Amino acid sequence: MTYQNEIGQLKQTIGAQGAPWNAIDGESAARMRLQNRFRTGLDIARYTAKIMREDMAAYDADPAAYTQSLGCWHGFIGQQKMIAIKKHFGTTKRKYLYLSGWMVAALRSDFGPLPDQSMHEKTSVPALIEELYTFLRQADARELGGLFRELDAARERGDEIEAKRIEHAIENHETHVVPIIADIDAGFGNAEATYLLAKKMIEAGACALQIENQVSDEKQCGHQDGKVTVPHEDFLQKIRAIRYAFLELGVEDGIIVARTDSLGAGLTKQIAFSTQPGDLGDQYNAFLDCDEVDPANITNGQVFISREGKLMAPKRLPSNLYQFRKGTGEDRCVLDCITALQNGADLLWIETEKPHIGQIGGMVSRIREVIPNAKLVYNNSPSFNWTLNFRQQVFDAWEAAGKDVSNYDRARLMSVDYDGSDLAAEADERIRTFQADAAREAGIFHHLITLPTYHTAALSTDNLAKRYFGDDGMLGYVKQVQREEIRQGIACVKHQNMAGSDIGDDHKEYFAGEAALKAGGKDNTMNQFAAA
Repeated sequence: MTYQNEIGQLKQTIGAQGAPWNAIDGESAARMRLQNRFRTGLDIARYTAKIMREDMAAYDADPAAYTQSLGCWHGFIGQQKMIAIKKHFGTTKRKYLYLSGWMVAALRSDFGPLPDQSMHEKTSVPALIEELYTFLRQADARELGGLFRELDAARERGDEIEAKRIEHAIENHETHVVPIIADIDAGFGNAEATYLLAKKMIEAGACALQIENQVSDEKQCGHQDGKVTVPHEDFLQKIRAIRYAFLELGVEDGIIVARTDSLGAGLTKQIAFSTQPGDLGDQYNAFLDCDEVDPANITNGQVFISREGKLMAPKRLPSNLYQFRKGTGEDRCVLDCITALQNGADLLWIETEKPHIGQIGGMVSRIREVIPNAKLVYNNSPSFNWTLNFRQQVFDAWEAAGKDVSNYDRARLMSVDYDGSDLAAEADERIRTFQADAAREAGIFHHLITLPTYHTAALSTDNLAKRYFGDDGMLGYVKQVQREEIRQGIACVKHQNMAGSDIGDDHKEYFAGEAALKAGGKDNTMNQFAAA
């Protein structure tokens, strides 16, 4: 519905009520309606799921059409990210938000900072989704409010051409609301617990849920040791639970991202149930590290399985966990991914220990032999030392090609001594093109950085503290922060406006007319930034 049609409809509704509603202005009500386009989280989930499905189809047609996101731990951070994207690129197309369980644990738990081990309150995850979308919707309201003010000014000047231009901008306003890929960890319990939490996350607005195949009560960060996986059927139950949650809530296009941690997980808590050779349980058990049993040396408490007609004893640790055979990680990842896609998942996530296109692409090629359109979400993780990894990759490539690398010490390539070198320049170029290259060569549909805003907040705060509490004093803030906000056109330099003061003034005028006591008068110090 167009802006003018919206006004006309509301004026008709108001007029039908007669005298009691005479003080209500139809255009003001239409503006408020446009500023609140999304009424519920389910509206958002349905809208953004459609976007993701369209983007997935576009990627299948052209791998250059990959998507990206940054992890955000607060609504304000997510809002500023999307405002920046619209400012610099003019559109939010193929740009998402990522909600990291790691950052929820570290920054949003009532217990205080926690490791990424699913110890935080599960309700904090849907609460952050709701918060993110609250801030994105407010960004819409703020931006539209500015357009409404420009429209009123053009009308007051009698500039019909400018008024029409602004009306067109209002009609074609692009929302800041974009898909969120939200981390549900290992489901915080059994399949029923996963289903209940999934519903809360979807109701808050999430259209894509990422779930991993670790044991819930043994869950570890994907880049730490001690990870324990579950048999496939246990994981598939949780995938089904999430699909049921999407369908129950009417989000038929909801996306499930199935993450495998098998590459770095050498342990399992369970021996899989198997009824016949070659079934899924048997395939899982085939990766167990076992010794053939000598009946003369059976010890107390041993557990046995049969394999190819032999009685085998899986190696069990004092923790009651079982070991996988070393070197089986990639094979387990491939099987995990194939079975997940065959049982309702839409996208894959392979947690790796380094950003290496050859390693990722090798596994994806094997998966695509069975599922030709398999696609990945990939963690461009801050846990990787990107500088060292890529310098070593270039070193190895040069060495293999017979190029002289005698001027470089592979173990010291992170050193600042190499920053101006040809090797460092080539490594940086590979980092720059990593996402496009991996989208083309390794099936990566979505690139994300899990924890970037955690690190940027720490870095910027460190720099401010060093200057402000040091010799620079107030200049440490003015020169490095406020002056740069003005020079770079950062909207937050007008922090009152960003917090909603202009929206509040508009509402006061709608509600009270000439009696409105507004904050945006001539004495508002925000006017000092009018030219910014």
